[in-house]
Amino acid sequence: MRGVRAARELALATTAADERRGDAGASTGALGAQGDRALLVIDVQNDFAAPSGALTVRGGDGVARACSRCVEAFDRVVFAQDYHPAGHESFASAHAGKAPYDEVELAHGTQTLWPDHCVQGTWGCAFHDDLVVPARAMVVRKGHNRDVDSYSAFFENDRRSDTGLDEYLKKEGVKRVYVVGLAYDFCVKYTALDAKRLGYDAYVVRDCCAGVALPGTMEAAEKELADAGVVVLETLPA
Repeated sequence: MRGVRAARELALATTAADERRGDAGASTGALGAQGDRALLVIDVQNDFAAPSGALTVRGGDGVARACSRCVEAFDRVVFAQDYHPAGHESFASAHAGKAPYDEVELAHGTQTLWPDHCVQGTWGCAFHDDLVVPARAMVVRKGHNRDVDSYSAFFENDRRSDTGLDEYLKKEGVKRVYVVGLAYDFCVKYTALDAKRLGYDAYVVRDCCAGVALPGTMEAAEKELADAGVVVLETLPA
């Protein structure tokens, strides 16, 4: 498959020193045994979570702090990072006459166009300061193919190229995944739906998410998650 080897190499990279944000412990409790569960923290980056970010999500900075509390409850945590090259096809600036939030038809389907965001090497691409990222965290970098967007932490939007996340989780014996982060109605939703399709018990922790909230997207996300059998928890069990 096109780009799979490169995607997997990126997916299994650990964080660089300037992306490290502290250390996290682990606990058990109402969530059950640690061995078969993992936390997926989606796109808690400055361009989404900081008030001055290029594609800021309302309440995103609070989500960063909430996700950090979740990190402390899990032994196995994977961080997804939007990681676009300049001129990415999902950027409105790459399409003459188009504006952010317009839609265009591309080879792999309908694409919502966004402001330039999470460009590799920029402040906006880095994880938010309030997000606890352990020093040896697993990071899945997605959206690095200039010609294809990637909402899900498992697959690019063309559905042909995977990130290596499924392979990693299965190798680790994971059966339950808890998804948190940004944005609820896009990357969190698509990650949770793919997790369910791939055979995991999938949960979304609602108070650790916030949405872009374009017209109808939050309602659509709720319905799609429910129809797929993804469990939406209001908060993480103590």
